[in-house]
Amino acid sequence: MNRLSREKSPYLLQHKDNPVDWYPWCDEAFARAESEDKPVFLSIGYSTCHWCHVMAHESFEDEEVAAELNEHFICIKVDREERPDIDAVYMRVCQAMTGAGGWPMTVLLTPEQKPFFAGTYFPKHSRYGQPGLLALLQEVVRLWENDRESLLQTGERITDFLRQTSEKTAHPDKALLNSAYCALRSSFDAKWGGFGTAPKFPTPHNLLFLMAYGEWDMVETTLTAMARGGIFDQIGGGFSRYSTDRQWFIPHFEKMLYDNALLMLAYRQAGEQTQNTAYADIADRTARYLLRELQSPQGGFYCGQDADSEGVEGKYYAMRPHEIKDVLGNAEGEAFCRVYGISETVNIPNRIESMESPWREERLQKLYDYRRARTKLHTDDKILLSWNAWTIIALVRCGYTDDAVRCCRFIEENMTDADNRLYLRYRDGEAANDGQLDDYAVYALALLALYRATLNIDYLEQAIFRAEQMMDFFEDENGGYFLTAHDAPPLIHRPKETYDGAIPSGNSVAAMVLEMLAQLTGENRWREAADRQLRFAAGQAEDYPAAHCFAMLAIQRALKPGRELVVCGEELPEEIKKGLPEDLNVLYKSSKNASRLAKCAPFTADYPVPEHAANWYLCENGTCRRAVTDFTQLPLS
Repeated sequence: MNRLSREKSPYLLQHKDNPVDWYPWCDEAFARAESEDKPVFLSIGYSTCHWCHVMAHESFEDEEVAAELNEHFICIKVDREERPDIDAVYMRVCQAMTGAGGWPMTVLLTPEQKPFFAGTYFPKHSRYGQPGLLALLQEVVRLWENDRESLLQTGERITDFLRQTSEKTAHPDKALLNSAYCALRSSFDAKWGGFGTAPKFPTPHNLLFLMAYGEWDMVETTLTAMARGGIFDQIGGGFSRYSTDRQWFIPHFEKMLYDNALLMLAYRQAGEQTQNTAYADIADRTARYLLRELQSPQGGFYCGQDADSEGVEGKYYAMRPHEIKDVLGNAEGEAFCRVYGISETVNIPNRIESMESPWREERLQKLYDYRRARTKLHTDDKILLSWNAWTIIALVRCGYTDDAVRCCRFIEENMTDADNRLYLRYRDGEAANDGQLDDYAVYALALLALYRATLNIDYLEQAIFRAEQMMDFFEDENGGYFLTAHDAPPLIHRPKETYDGAIPSGNSVAAMVLEMLAQLTGENRWREAADRQLRFAAGQAEDYPAAHCFAMLAIQRALKPGRELVVCGEELPEEIKKGLPEDLNVLYKSSKNASRLAKCAPFTADYPVPEHAANWYLCENGTCRRAVTDFTQLPLS
C-alpha cells in the first residue's frame, strides 16, 4: 500500500495497492525529486477511464515496471477531475508535443515541473510500432544520466511555449455566428448526424447553438440518431460518453454526469421548440437515470459510471437473446429483440433499424432489474461542483426543480469554506481543492436558472455574489478569466481555457453569466464586464468559432434584442408558474422582497406593488410598454 491510500479520490485509491511508490501531487514529491536528482513520472487519468484501467493492469500493477519507476523516478498520480488545472497545463503540453491528447496521460518532468516528454497510453512492451513503457523509461534514464542538457532544453522550450498566451479581442457580430454555423455544416454527417468521423462525441452545446441559430436539420438528425443508437442506454436511460462508429451504435460505455446533464438540456429544448414528445421523453429518461443511479443520499450527484464490469468493457450492457427470453418469457423476449435489434451477433440494445415505438420504462423494468443484479458497475462517487451545477441547470430545465434545489442546498452546506468560497470536490465527508473558474461560473449560471424557475430572490442574490467572486478571483486585466484563482498555488503556467470541448469552457460560461446579469439587472457594471468578456471570447473564437459554440450562444444572446418582464404583486401569479418564453428575462417584485430586489436590479425601485392582482411590465429592446393587469394582453409570442 502506498501514499495514495490516504487520498479520497476514487481514481487515486484504485492505485493505492500498486507496487509503484506513488505520491499525490504535492510539494513533498517535487522536493524529493530535487534532493535525489530524479525526473518525475506524472500519470493523469480518472476513475471511469477504460484505458487508464488497461495501463494500470499492464504496467502499474507489474513488479518489473514498478521496480524501474521506483528506482529512477519520483512517481505522481493525478485525478484530472479533481485537479483540472494540472490536467489543463499538461494536456496542452501533450497536444503540442504529439498532436493529440487523452487519458491516461503520461508526462515526464524535471523537479521544477517542466515537461520534456508527453504521451498517452503505453503498453508495457513495444508492439505494432508503439513504444513500450519499459523501453521508454530506460531511454529516459539513459538520457537523464548522459545527455540531461537536451532534456532540460526541451523542458525550457515547452515551458516558454506554454507561457505564450493570446489576449486577442474582436467585435462580437453575426458574421462570427455564421462562420460557426458554416463550419458545423461542413463537418456534419448528413446520414447519421453528429460532426466529423468516428469516434463521435455528442457535444450538446453545438446543438444548443444551432437551435438558437435557427438550424434544425442538423439538430434533429443528430438527436434522433443518438436516441436510436447504442450510445443511449435503451433499458436504463442516460448516454455513454461517445460512439466508436458513425451510427452511434457501439459506444465507449462509461457514463459521465456532465454529458448527461448537457444532453438533457439539448433534448428538452428541442422537444419544446419542435413539439416532438420523443425528445422530451429522452430528456426525462436521462433525468430519471441520474436521480436513480448517480444521486447521493444527501442530494449531490456522483461523477459517473465505469465502462468496465468484471474487467470487460460493456459487459453490464450487453444482452443475449436467451437471457432476454429467460427474463421476459419467449413472446415478450422476442418482441424486445425485434424492437431493439438483438440477435446472436448483436448484443447492444438499439433501435437503429426498427421503426417500432420504444417501450415504456415500466415494460423495461424486469430487464433493468436483471441487469443490475447480474453484474455491477463501478461508480465514481466523488461530487464535483461544476458538474453538479450543470446538473442543477438541466434538472430545472426539465422540471425537476425540487431535486435541483436539494443539490444546491448540498453545495451550500458541504462545499463552501469559512470565507464562503467554493470547494471543487466532495467525497466521503470531505470537501477539498479550491474552486476554479468553472465552479464559480457554472454555479452562478445554475443559480440564475433556479431564480428563473422559482423567482426566489435568494437565488438571484447568490448568483450575483458568485459572479462577483468570479471576477475578483479569476479575471485577467488583459482579458478573459484564468482557470485558477489569483491566490492558488502556482504551476509552471496559469491556464486560461477558452475551447468548448466535452464541456463548455469557464470563459464561455462566464460570458453567458455576465450577459444574463447585464440584461436582468440593468446595471452598468455588469454590462461593462459582459462586453469585456464577449470581446475576449470573440477574439479567441475568431479563427475557428465552431470550437467555441457556448461562447457563440452568449454572443447570440447579446446580439438579440432583449426582453424583460417585471411582475409586481403580493402573490406570485399562476401564469408565471406555467412557464414563460426562454428568451424572456423575468424579475418578480413584492413588498417583501422590494428592497432586496432594488439592490440587485436598481431600476425596479420605482415600480409600485399593487395590493390586488398584479402589474406586468414588458420592456423590449430598451423600450418599456405601459403596465397591464391582464397577462393575456402581453405580446409574448
